Amino acid sequence: MKSIAAGCTAFALLQCNNGASAFVGRQQQQQQKMQQMHRRTQQSTNTCCAYGPRCLRPRSRHQGQQQQQRRWLPALQAADVNLEFFKPFLEKDFRLADEEMKPYTSLKVGSSDKIVNLFGLWTFVMSLLTGPIWAAAMFVLNAAYEADTDNQFLNKWDPNRAIYDGTGKVWARVWLALTMSTPTLSGDVGRLREGQGACLYVANHASWLDIPVLCTVLDPVFKFIAKGELGKVPCIGQQLTGGKHIMINREDRKSQFLTFKEGLGWLKSGVPIMAFPEGQRSPEGRLIDFKGGIFSMAVKSKVPIVPISLSNTNAVMPGNSLFPVQPGAGKLHIHVHDSIDTEGLSEAEIADKVREALLSKMPECQHPIPAAKTAIDASVGETAVMTHARAAEAIPEAEITDAVLRAENNKKEKNVATEKKGAVSTEENEPKREDEKQTV
Repeated sequence: MKSIAAGCTAFALLQCNNGASAFVGRQQQQQQKMQQMHRRTQQSTNTCCAYGPRCLRPRSRHQGQQQQQRRWLPALQAADVNLEFFKPFLEKDFRLADEEMKPYTSLKVGSSDKIVNLFGLWTFVMSLLTGPIWAAAMFVLNAAYEADTDNQFLNKWDPNRAIYDGTGKVWARVWLALTMSTPTLSGDVGRLREGQGACLYVANHASWLDIPVLCTVLDPVFKFIAKGELGKVPCIGQQLTGGKHIMINREDRKSQFLTFKEGLGWLKSGVPIMAFPEGQRSPEGRLIDFKGGIFSMAVKSKVPIVPISLSNTNAVMPGNSLFPVQPGAGKLHIHVHDSIDTEGLSEAEIADKVREALLSKMPECQHPIPAAKTAIDASVGETAVMTHARAAEAIPEAEITDAVLRAENNKKEKNVATEKKGAVSTEENEPKREDEKQTV
């Protein structure tokens, strides 16, 4: 019995010793955790973490610098500082090949096939979720405007339908945020949002995405000049017609005259006009020639022109896709240029100034291809020029000039050969003609 009691006592002492050592181990672990948390706090403070000294997560120096840039970005934009870190993605080509888009399916729209990938399906779902809310808000507001027939309430307080247009701007911001495509801004954005007054906004047009992207920066009331076909598009058509925007039919001369007259009316009342001087979407995303007559509206009204450069909208939503094919975060960018005074300038001079301003803040992949580069594939055909546009950009200038000279020499040789053949044929026909004269 004594041996059993002694064994039990020894076992109890052993368990107590183990428990004490385990308790001491846990205390040491807690102290180590507290020290690690303290070191992480100091590290987060030293790396300018966006969460401040309360952040306990370890962050590398590179991540800290990125968050520091994000935090300083609004202040730099408000101060109109030339942001050097925008240059890398403005110079990069974000366009995707058909294989890189990873198309899920293709749909027949009109006479062309439109690609739809998984990201496009996500944007379509977001449109289905947000579109009905936007449409309902426009329906209610339009009914309120129509009910005020005496112009005593809503029409008197909001004659330009700024509230109605505000629903579209809210939808554009929400939809771009849900689809991870909120654009970055630079240039004279602050003055634009405060109110520019009567002016003509002009921007390059490369994608369907241009309209919602522009709505994120044009906060004051403005009116689009849009083609009449957009009136049939769900929600967008309702926004354009209900907001009293300017609809134009390019094939009808009377419609063009009425558009010009309506635009002058809005400008005289102090409402800015938004137009795309190219007159259509660029098929390859590059800046194309301007249509005539768009700047005469500003000259006639004596209002300034504000160019706006849109970057990489064609890369996010190209012309061969029904929906966006990739997120626009870090790709989409808007730069608001200084206003151009139209007094004393001709329409051609204004067009040159606008083109120069737009190209100064657009990526190289959206610049027009020089004529010398397109002459390389002159012998192949215009289709090869469009297919190998990117390859032509990488060819040195010396090879381009050599190719142009070779093409010109080939044309000259062909012309000389045809002239020789014609001379030989005339010499052969001369004896026959003399025989015919003798017989006659």
